[in-house]
Amino acid sequence: MPLILPGNVGSATAATGYNVDNSLRFNDGSSDYLNKTYGSAGNRKTWTFSAWFKLSSGGGNTIFSSYTDGNNWTDFYFSGTNKFEFVSYASGYLIHFTSSQVFRDYSAWTHIVLAFDTTQSTASDRIKLYVNGSQVTALDNNTYPNQNSDHKINSTDQHRLGLSQTNAAISYDGYMAEVCFIDGSQLAPTEFGEFDEDSGIWKPIDVSGLTFGTNGFYLDFEDSGALGDDVSGNGNDFTVNNLTSIDQSTDTCTNNFCTLNPLSANEMAFSNGNLDVAQASDDGGGSRTDDNARGTIGVKSGKWYWETKLTGATAPAVVGICFDELAQGNDLSGSTGVYAIQNASATYAYKRENGTTAETAGFPNPVATNIMSLAFDADNAKLYIGINGTYYNLAGATGDPAGGSNETFSSIDTSFFWLPWIESRGDNQQALMNFGSGTSYAISSGNADANGYGNFEYAVPSGYYALNTKNLAEYG
Repeated sequence: MPLILPGNVGSATAATGYNVDNSLRFNDGSSDYLNKTYGSAGNRKTWTFSAWFKLSSGGGNTIFSSYTDGNNWTDFYFSGTNKFEFVSYASGYLIHFTSSQVFRDYSAWTHIVLAFDTTQSTASDRIKLYVNGSQVTALDNNTYPNQNSDHKINSTDQHRLGLSQTNAAISYDGYMAEVCFIDGSQLAPTEFGEFDEDSGIWKPIDVSGLTFGTNGFYLDFEDSGALGDDVSGNGNDFTVNNLTSIDQSTDTCTNNFCTLNPLSANEMAFSNGNLDVAQASDDGGGSRTDDNARGTIGVKSGKWYWETKLTGATAPAVVGICFDELAQGNDLSGSTGVYAIQNASATYAYKRENGTTAETAGFPNPVATNIMSLAFDADNAKLYIGINGTYYNLAGATGDPAGGSNETFSSIDTSFFWLPWIESRGDNQQALMNFGSGTSYAISSGNADANGYGNFEYAVPSGYYALNTKNLAEYG
C-alpha cells in the first residue's frame, strides 16, 4: 500500500524552489465542481491542459468535460479501472484514448499534461499525454481524432472541472492544484514542470508567464473566498459549486501532507480528501466488524503533531499509532504494534498498549466532539495523547510534550516506522483527521508549527511539526 517514508519524500525536494501554496479538495459525495461557459469559442483544434492531482479514491474521477447533449460531449477522466481516459463522442467515438497505466496511489501527487492538436499530420501526434514529465505511449485504446477536426473542448458549451456532465455519479474525489488551460498551443510538459537536478523527481515550475490564449485560464486556488478565480490575466473565472473556503488545502505538489490510506481499511467509508473516516452501521445480520485505518506517512525519528476530532452516534474511535508492518485486519487495537486510547463508556479510558488492553487508572474518557491531540516524540520513543488541548499520562497526570514529561506511552520501538492510526469499535463511529493541511470542520483558533505549517485547533508543542514532506525532509 502507498506509504511515504523519509527516503521517498518526493515533493520535499522542491522546498527551496518554486512553491505551490494551495490546492482544492473535491469530495465526490458532495458533487463538487467548477464550471464555465465561454461567450465565444476558442481554438477547438489545438489546446493544452495541465494539472497536478492527488486522488482519494478509484472507481471514476472526472477531470474536465464539455457537453451539448447525451450524443455530443467530451470528457477526460480516470476511469472505473483507474486508467486515464479521453473521450470525444458524437453519436459514436470520435476520440477514445485510454492509458494502460493505472492511477491508484492515494498518497502521492501526480502531474498530467494533455496536449491536443488535430492539425498534426501524424495521428499519434494529435494527442500527447504526459505523466510526471514523460510521454505515455502504452495505450489500451488509441482512436485518434481526424486531422483538422474540431471537438467540444473550448466550445461555447458549459465546461466543468471535477464533475461529468454525462453521468453525475462520476465526480472527482481528491485534490487538484495548478490547473492550466492553454488555448491555441500544444505545449510540452517542460512548460509546466522540470526534473529536480538532485533527486530526479518531477516538480512544478512557475507558469504565470505562459501565453494562455483567449480562453485560457490558470486556477491556483489561493483566494479562499473566490476559489474559481482565473489568475492568467484573462479573467476566465469559474463558478464554484458545493465548494467553500474549508475545501482550500495546503496539501500540494510541493508539500505533500499525510492523509488516511483507504487501501488499509476494509469496511470504512472515506471522504473529504481521506481526512474523514466513518464506520457503517451493522446491517442487522452481524456483518459489521471493527475496522481501522492508517496514515500515509510513517516516521521513526523526529517529533510530530496531529489532531483527531471524534464524532458519531456511539463511542468514539480508538486513536493512536501503529507500526507499518502490522498486518492488515479488522480488530487490531489489542495487537502488538499499537499504542492508543479508546473510549470506555466509563470514568476512564482504555489503553491499547502494544498487545495489552486495560482500563487506565486516570486518563479521562474521551467522548464525541472531543478533539484529540497526538504528539509523537520518535526521538525519545514517547507518545503524548491529549483531550481538547490537555495531555495526560495513564495515571491522569498532566503531560508536557515540549518538556518531555508524563507521556501517555513510552519505550516505543523506533526501529519500526510508525503511522497515525484509528480504529472503530462500534456502529456509526467517525473520526475527522487534521494533519494541518485543512479539515472538513472549522478551526476556531488556528495554530501552526514553528515552520509555519498547519492549521490546528490547539497549540503545536514546541519542537513538534506537522506531518508533511517538507518537515519530513528536515526532521524525519
